[in-house]
Amino acid sequence: MTDRSTVAHLLRRLTFGPTAAEVDAALDAGAGATLDAVLAPVGRTVPLPEPGTFRPGKEGRQDARRQARDALRWWLRRMVAEPGAAEKLTFFWHGHWATSVQKVRAMPLMLAQQQTLRRYGGGDTGALVRAMLRDPALILWLDGQRNTRTAPNENLARELMELFTLGVGAYTEDDVKAGARVLTGWRASRTSGTATFVPGRHDPGPVTLLGRTGTVDADGYADLLVRHPAHLPHLVTRLWVRYGSGTAPDAATIARVTAAGGRSTTGLLRAIATDPAFPTTAGQLVKQPVEWLVGALRQLGADPVEASEKMLRALGQVPFRPPSVGGWPVGAAWLTTSSTRARLEHARKLSALAPDAVRELGRTPAAGRLDAVARLLVVDGWSERTRAVLADAADEPRRLLALALASPEYAVH
Repeated sequence: MTDRSTVAHLLRRLTFGPTAAEVDAALDAGAGATLDAVLAPVGRTVPLPEPGTFRPGKEGRQDARRQARDALRWWLRRMVAEPGAAEKLTFFWHGHWATSVQKVRAMPLMLAQQQTLRRYGGGDTGALVRAMLRDPALILWLDGQRNTRTAPNENLARELMELFTLGVGAYTEDDVKAGARVLTGWRASRTSGTATFVPGRHDPGPVTLLGRTGTVDADGYADLLVRHPAHLPHLVTRLWVRYGSGTAPDAATIARVTAAGGRSTTGLLRAIATDPAFPTTAGQLVKQPVEWLVGALRQLGADPVEASEKMLRALGQVPFRPPSVGGWPVGAAWLTTSSTRARLEHARKLSALAPDAVRELGRTPAAGRLDAVARLLVVDGWSERTRAVLADAADEPRRLLALALASPEYAVH
């Protein structure tokens, strides 16, 4: 028989923060059926922007800021509305293929990239890598449009292997040079929102790349990468860090998950969630600010429009604006004194946006409010230290809710 903590752990990791009602339903269905439902493909739950809303071109700064604000609000709404694993996986890929609008300078290209991550992110990574090598936002972000036969630029080829597909140590500097030659000739346009191949800028000569010699195009390069023996272990490690313990898994865990998951990212997520090491990871994974905020919005029933870019900026993580090609930090980097203060400040704001949740908490007898707020926020239990702090606020439901949102038990799950 499945217990509540088991399905709560599963939903906390695979989704953007389950509600108490979703945990109740999962408990009735059982862990296996819940995993099937969470990983099942879903249709669009939030309509895409109207065609004219995010338009390519040389818009002014004011229009660019509006587009950025509207895109962020749209994605927050979708994150809150999506109960399954798909949207959190899209956000994982956004941090993995980290691309920032600050250099791309075209929100339509960023949204197109997001759609690529969503469309291909759950399947075989071969299709995703092939699509990303033609992605205009990534090409601009990593200077691919400057990569020509007469002036090779190695940025995209290097990060493609080091961060996105293989990991450090799985390739050589000669592979970087050869990969850059393969990718010469691609140009991206902010105006049209497309990437095009210009044969005259391309180096068509044979290369020796990852142990193979011959003429290789972008698709052939992608195939070499996803078939490389380092690729799946690298991806499993990155997935485990975001969905498992927050630290790299040992070799045995990597081997088990790789063997069980196959080449599908959804299969790898299933293998992680059913791995014998997965239950032992409870209480080890620090929520990134977006995860913390979206989970709170879902559980409180608050309007994500109010949780603006200003709030996420203060928390240190704004979608579409990763700080570097390496993405956002993970783990204890989000547990500094300043980040804890920011969570408490914005937890107070969130509790003010959730009058229904505060009212419902107030209807619970004061003696039972600590358990009630734990249920609301899908926290398995409070430490003695946290319980003592929360007990002092039991007579003030709104303050109690804010303190619970800022607690270590809510920040680390």
